[in-house]
Amino acid sequence: MIRLIASDMDGTLLDEDSRVPEETFELIHRLAERGVRFVASSGRRYDTLRWFFGPVADEMDYVASLGTQVYADGRLLDREVFSTLSVLRLFETCQMFDCLHLALYDATHTYLLNDQSSYLRELDKDLPNAERVFDPPSPDVSIIKAAVCCELPDQLMDMAYVLERELSEWFTFLPSGSRWIDVVPRHVNKATGLEQVMRYWGIEPAEVMAFGDSMNDYAMLRYVGRPCVMDNARYAVKQVAQRVIGGNAEHAVQATMRELLDRM
Repeated sequence: MIRLIASDMDGTLLDEDSRVPEETFELIHRLAERGVRFVASSGRRYDTLRWFFGPVADEMDYVASLGTQVYADGRLLDREVFSTLSVLRLFETCQMFDCLHLALYDATHTYLLNDQSSYLRELDKDLPNAERVFDPPSPDVSIIKAAVCCELPDQLMDMAYVLERELSEWFTFLPSGSRWIDVVPRHVNKATGLEQVMRYWGIEPAEVMAFGDSMNDYAMLRYVGRPCVMDNARYAVKQVAQRVIGGNAEHAVQATMRELLDRM
């Protein structure tokens, strides 16, 4: 029996215009009525996710900022903050390469360590409340998320490897989209965030269905009992799926959620 559904946003739950299809709200509400929790699992921050799901925002849970912000039943379960030293190491390493541009995030702002023209707005990298800075923020600013924009898309995988080689003690680096590399503290990811939500509700991995399409979904998909991936997913993600469904433009996640409801 499925007791929890977790879904990535961009390229998965959202349509081709990066919007939540209207039918999603009713599906989440009907699932909640039947005791099935819905979790938005995304690189987007918590407040942004709540805005996306306005009509049902209080009926669901959140693994936000790639696992550094975790909420269940309206309660904050975890909030991971980057250490000041790790941010400085990341900043100094990015400065070694002229194609890498660092973006740092607190709960409400984006700090750009380069000119805004250096950053491509893509998927969840919408850079809200962006501020150009020349050094990382002071230690009293709680950094909960980081991402690196690579201006050379054909070098994205090479640069992800270089960053992993230089900073693997501190971070995991996950290519996202065509030019971005997500940065998460070592041992923090969507799976660790989801595990905390599951512990809160007393739910086992075998009772969880998850949807994703990119490498930052990999850990979450490997953790749950029913991993489903999009037809538009990256090759490696498809290899660990129990089921490949349609694309996000076809609202395939919503169709699968409806199938589950029809069987209940």
